[in-house]
Parts: sequence; structure tokens; C-alpha cells
Amino acid sequence: MEYSRDDLMEARRQIGSTLHKLRETVKTLRGKENPDRYKAQITLAERRIRAFELANDLIERELGRM
Repeated sequence: MEYSRDDLMEARRQIGSTLHKLRETVKTLRGKENPDRYKAQITLAERRIRAFELANDLIERELGRM
């Protein structure tokens, strides 16, 4: 599938915003009184962060080819 430069730049912007929110979520959950209680949520957020970082890297690679 072909994507325009504008499409990729907007996707990168949206991913950046989501990454920021996820990182803040992890920080908040780890800062709670009993962070072990939130272990599943923290793990899920960390896995999502990794997936979005991977997607962001692929977008950067594609933009570099244009």
C-alpha cells in the first residue's frame, strides 16, 4: 500500500502523542502506593509503547526513502 508523505507525517505525530500519554500512564501507575496491584496494566502499556516505537521507526525509515 502506498502512503503519502503527509499521511506518514500525521501518523508519526499521532504516534508521538500516544507514546507520550502511555509513558505518563506508566509513570503514574508505578508511582501509586501499591504498584504491584497495577502490574498487568503496566505490562500492557509497556508492550504498547514498544509496538508504537517500532511503528514510529518504520515510518521514519519510509520517510527517509522518500
